[in-house]
Formats: sequence, C-alpha cells, structure tokens
Amino acid sequence: MRTFGVEEEFLIVDPSNGSPLPLADLLLLKDTGETADPANQPMLAVELHQEQLEVITHPHSSLSGLAAEILSGRAFADSLARNAGARIAALATSPLFVTPHATSNPRYDALLEKFALTAREQLTCGCHIHVSVDSDEEGVAVLDRIRSWLPPLMALSSNSPFWNGTDSGYASFRTQAWNRWSSAGPTEIFGSAQAYHQRVADLAATGVVNNPDFDARLSARHPTVEIRVSDVCLDPRDTVLIAALVRGLVETAAREWKSGKEPDMVPAIILRQGAWLASRWGIDGELLHPLTHKPD
Repeated sequence: MRTFGVEEEFLIVDPSNGSPLPLADLLLLKDTGETADPANQPMLAVELHQEQLEVITHPHSSLSGLAAEILSGRAFADSLARNAGARIAALATSPLFVTPHATSNPRYDALLEKFALTAREQLTCGCHIHVSVDSDEEGVAVLDRIRSWLPPLMALSSNSPFWNGTDSGYASFRTQAWNRWSSAGPTEIFGSAQAYHQRVADLAATGVVNNPDFDARLSARHPTVEIRVSDVCLDPRDTVLIAALVRGLVETAAREWKSGKEPDMVPAIILRQGAWLASRWGIDGELLHPLTHKPD
C-alpha cells in the first residue's frame, strides 16, 4: 500500500472577529517539542505570510492513521494559537480585508522582491497531498496520467469564496490568486523523468522560478508526487477524502503506466479551462468531464 501524507495551511485569526493575525513566528517559538510522544508530534512550518501556519503529517499507510494525525495536528496548532490569544481557521482565503505581513527569510524576501504585488497579496491556504512512488520515472508517468482528474479534486475541496472582504463569485478564489504565479497551473505531457527534470531546469534557467508551482509535481524533498490543487478543507473528514482520492488516482495511473496504457494527450490549455470552471463553480456547476473534456 502506498504511503501518503498531507500538508495543510491555516489562517491564524482573532477569535473575537476572525481577522488574521501575524503570529506564526510566535507560535513556532511556543512549540517546544515537549510532548508525550515527540516522534508523532505534528510538524509545523511558517509560510510566506505571518498570518499562516502549515501543519504537516507523517507518512501513513492507512486512512485511519492519517485521519487521526490530521485531527491531532489541527488540535495541536490550535492549542498553540489559543496560548497566544488566537485561533486556527481552516479557510483557504480570509473573508475579511487584510494586509498580510511577510515572513522574513532569504527565500521569501527574494519572492517578494521578484513577484511584488502577487507575493504581497498571496495570503492563501492550500492542502497538498503527497503519495509515495517507486521512482522518478513512475512519478512522472503518474503526473502525465492524472492531469484531467485534478479539476474535480479542486471542485470538491473549494473553500475560498471571499477575497479581501468581497464575495468573489468563485467557489475557490484561492485558485485564481495562486495562478498569478508564473509557473502555476496544469502541465503538458512530460513523457519521461528526463524530460521532466529538463523542463524544471529550463524554467530555472530563465531566472524566474527555482521550484515550479505546477498543479502536480515531483517532490524535491521526498520520494513522492505532490498534488497541489486543493483548498484547505473546513472539515478534516473532507481532507481525508481528498487524500484517499489522490492516492487512488496515483495507484491507478501507476498501474496504467505499467500496463502500457498511454496518457491522455489533452493540451494544458484545455485543462486550464477545466480548472477555471472548477474554481468558479465548485460542485455547484457544470465541469469538464475528465475523459471527454466537454461540459458534463
């Protein structure tokens, strides 16, 4: 059974009015690691802005194990926030107007300098699913074969109708904000691990991006594929569902590759239309069918 794990990003908010608070560094200082079971303590990380906190699970082989750690991770992060007079909110964008406070480190400083307003406004919270693969070759074969199924996942997870105090009209406005990054969105067929790594190297050679923001990519740190299209889910049970669906897609795609089945050659520009529909309507509107790429 393939292992899988989840990275969830949360807003840190004022419990009295829901406004985001720039407390991420403070919360990490309060995380001393002194728990009864430090090996299974949730991992925390800062994000681009101080109003966000990321909670990272360990790899799991069972849904029950993953579900338990998602719950404990949320509770742990919220306990740290409570100690600072705040709460954790599973919202992919803030319903209120906010001027984000950037996290200061060399990586984020460079992003802010290069991408300007796109980076300054990028207070968005996603849910990334990692699923283990046996090799980069298998991983790229999976990426080539799951492309058409990512918009439905986006629709299922949509949890960001608001942007800076305005009803955006979108089910997932986080997706619209995220796609302002230069390398974000669906990819064309790669065909091989060599071609994938060459594409990444070519992007890096432009001087614009070092680690591309593809909808799905090989992890730079783990032997996994990383699926990055989902909003953070309000209900942790929905997070578990998304993770289960992603693992099923990865396993199915790997089996198709091993059996010699070719990937769907649909152009990325068509996939982008499917992603736009999923972002606009979520599960309440007509989406593109993953096999026919027509409204259904």
